[in-house]
This record gives sequence, C-alpha cells and structure tokens, in this order.
Amino acid sequence: MPASRLRSILSGSIGNLVEWYDWYAYSAFALYFAPVFFPQSSPTAQLLNTAAIFAVGFLMRPLGAALLGAYADRHGRRAALLRSVQLMAGGSLLIAVAPGYATLGVLAPVLLLLARLLQGLSVGGEYGTSATYLSEMAGTGHRGFWSSFQYLTLMGGQLLALLVQLGLQQLLSPTELAAWGWRVPFVIGAGAALAALYLRGQMGETEAFTHEMQAESQAENQTPSTQHPAPGTKKPSQMALLRRYPREVLTVVGLTLGGTLAFYTFTTYAQKFLVNTAGFAKEQATLISFGAMAVALLFQPLLGAVSDKIGRRPVLLFFGLGATLGTVPLLRLLAHTHDAATATGLLIAALFVVSGYTSISAVVKAELFPTHIRALGVGLPFALTVAIFGGTAEYVALFAKSHGVEEWFYWYVTGCAFLSLLVYWRMGETEGGMETKGNAGQIPV
Repeated sequence: MPASRLRSILSGSIGNLVEWYDWYAYSAFALYFAPVFFPQSSPTAQLLNTAAIFAVGFLMRPLGAALLGAYADRHGRRAALLRSVQLMAGGSLLIAVAPGYATLGVLAPVLLLLARLLQGLSVGGEYGTSATYLSEMAGTGHRGFWSSFQYLTLMGGQLLALLVQLGLQQLLSPTELAAWGWRVPFVIGAGAALAALYLRGQMGETEAFTHEMQAESQAENQTPSTQHPAPGTKKPSQMALLRRYPREVLTVVGLTLGGTLAFYTFTTYAQKFLVNTAGFAKEQATLISFGAMAVALLFQPLLGAVSDKIGRRPVLLFFGLGATLGTVPLLRLLAHTHDAATATGLLIAALFVVSGYTSISAVVKAELFPTHIRALGVGLPFALTVAIFGGTAEYVALFAKSHGVEEWFYWYVTGCAFLSLLVYWRMGETEGGMETKGNAGQIPV
C-alpha cells in the first residue's frame, strides 16, 4: 500500500478514535455527573435522566448523517470529516464548562442537552463518511481488514474513555470525582479533537471521489448543447438520489438493527448492568469493561481479514446466529456472576460474537452504494436505526429494570438480532461490489 494512502487511513482512524472517545466519555462518567445536573433522587432515576439525554443525542445522528453525508458526497470525504470533528470539539468543551443544577437550575440540563445535540450531529456525520473514506482508501482484496479500523478505533475511543476513568478513579477520591473530576475527560476530549482536526487537515481525498468528480465534470463538458438542461433546472438533491436505492437503504437498516443493539448492550450499558444488576462496585465494573473491550479490539482486524478470504455474508451469519441463540443465557449468567474474571470472560465471549457485525459493518454498507451517494447511503439509514435501537438501549434496559421485568430486555435484544439474521440469510455477497458501483479509479493493492 502506498505510504500516502496508509498515512491517510491512519489519520482518519485516529480522528475517528477521538470522536468516539468524546462520545463515550458521556456514558462512562454519567455515574458521576448525573447528580450535578439533575435534582437529588434515586440513583436509577438520575441515570434514567442522563440516559434520556444520551438517547436524544442519538436522535440528532440522523440529521448529522443527512447533512454531513450529503456534504461528503458533494464536496468530498475529507471536508466532511473536518466538519464532524469541529462539532465534537464544541460539544465536549461545553460539557466541560457547564455549571450544575445548583448554580443554573433547569438551565443546567438544557446546556447538557445542547452539548449532546452537537455531539450527536458530529457522530451522525462521522460514521457514514468515515466508513466511506476507509472503504474507498483500502485496496481491493484488503478492504475488510482496513475498514475494520473504523470499529477498532470506535471501540478504542470507548476504551480510552474507560482508561481515563480508571486513572481518575486512582488519582481522585469519589467526592472529588463527583464534584469536579468528571469534567477532566471532557477537557481532554476537546483538546484531542483539535489535534484530530490538524491530522485530518493533512489527509488526502479518496481516488474514488476524485475520479467521480472528474467523470461528472467531463460528462457535463461533453454533453451537446441541445442536451443541456433547461435554464434554471437544478441537479437532483442527494436525498432525491438516495430514494433511487430503496433496497440498499432497507438492507442497511436490517444489517444494523441487531448489531447496534447488541453492541450497545455489551459495551455502553454493560458497565451499568454490572453495577446495578450484578452488584459489582463502580471501580470493578470499569476494570471488567476495560479488560473485555481491550481484547475485543483484536477481533476487529481479525474478522475483517477473515471476511476478505471467505466473504462478508458468512461473518454476518456468525453474528446473527450467535446473538440470537446466546444473548439470553449470557445475560442471565452475567446477572448472577460475582466473580470479576468470570464476568470479563462472559463479556469477551459476547463481544467476539458482536464482532461478526462490527468488524465488517462499514465495508458491507459501503459496498452496497455507488460513489456519488455512498456517504449518505451508508450514514443516514444507519443513523436512523442506531437512533431508534442503539441510542435507546440503556433507557429501555433501565426502564425494564425499574419495573421489575429486566429479562424482557434480554428477549428484546434477541428478537432484534433474529430480524437481522433473516436479512443476512437472504442477502447476497457484497465483497467486490465497490468495483461495480462507480469506483473505476480505485487502485488494487
């Protein structure tokens, strides 16, 4: 692989890591800052409030995907990735400096909500554009491996948030963490976002997008004047173009449904599940989550490379079958486990199954669409599905627990995984699809 292309992939991946660190720092430190922004009540009620704002941030992701996805397809992947990290820096900085409820009253959670909306716009545009950028930069035959870096860095961002949490738990007392220490990770996130902005400024544009723009320009110049559109006629919008691909859009929804819910269940929500259900201390839960996530990072390039050898569909079927058959028994075991090593092993097993989805999620979706609509086509249906199912995972789980029917959530995850399994079973193989969808400029590696 040419050094310039490898450098661009790594720069884009580091930027992705920073974005997702900022996003997950909210969840990792919610246990500490929930009392700061909401009136004193039961711990579960405070977590429900912060989980609701977490979910609202997800609801902004479709808007971010629509705006930045369309921007990426019109003006380039690099330009859109720069915009997304700017939004994330602003959101993290706002959380870092926002006064609490005792100072501002009801305006305090409003500021928290505003910051989360900015972050939602950012990651909404980040996913589709980043997936498109990495898939287009990767060469034929290795696209699954290199595209797996999207979820590797996504999970790395979550792992980094947990690492910062572990460090602060060692350096500060629980009282200091609750009073002001929880602000530190958001200061770090805002600064890291500015560094990511510099790195992304050095990235190159993908050849696929460059060739698409050149081909479009040549076609316009070579069109006989009698075939030129009438004065005032506008090019179709990106949303109008996307409506020409209903099957691909629905496939992205089906691909994402079970995967995103399982992913957020065993990553974002797992830490709270270990505390509220299994009875682990906060510090133990953080260590367990950290250990499981650190191992799960290795699964991403491994299964991405496997998909380059055997195809994407078998890897997706592995996830669909594993999540459908294993979610309920695994969560039952985890709920009654009081041994940290056992809990870590169970989470690692769960994340290995989930990696059948996460490792190739980006490339499968990118291979469904042609270049001129790829970022929007990947990002928008993904963001809508994640907003409805992934973003509400914590809230649904906590709601079920608060009403004494926690196992309903286990079956809810299982049902969504089964629906995705049906999609994987019926869909065709996507490997090599980008070569038939407008990527004439792609150079094999």
